[in-house]
Amino acid sequence: MRYPAVLIQLALGSAILTVTSLIAALSWWGLESFLNRIHRWTVQPPYGPKLTGVLSLVMLWALLIMMASVWIWAIALWFLGTFVTLEASVYFALVSFTTLGFGDILLPMEWRLLGGLAAANGLMVFGLLTAMLVETLRETRQRQRWQGP
Repeated sequence: MRYPAVLIQLALGSAILTVTSLIAALSWWGLESFLNRIHRWTVQPPYGPKLTGVLSLVMLWALLIMMASVWIWAIALWFLGTFVTLEASVYFALVSFTTLGFGDILLPMEWRLLGGLAAANGLMVFGLLTAMLVETLRETRQRQRWQGP
């Protein structure tokens, strides 16, 4: 592999990774603003159903962020011409992003570093979303306990 090709892959993969990370962070900011607006509702009894509702909302949000990230990778790979069909590109992006790594569909040799970067991006986004889910649970329960009887 030529040296400039490696730099192009690293630059492109880093750009995609940055975009997906920014989308996750900015959308979290929006979700957090919404959760702050419904704060009065979440701290009123009954607590259990409201906590379940908040957690369901955050899990749905996390799923949407993961799906958006996979689609960003898939579209980028498809535009690069790495796969003939969009379906193959989405499948590869999903398998790489979730770090399953089946290996039944591979990137061409000149783009293979992007698979590792997609997997690294998946690890980072999953970690970020997990932290945000735990923080939402902690914050909601803490507010409920503080407001509770």
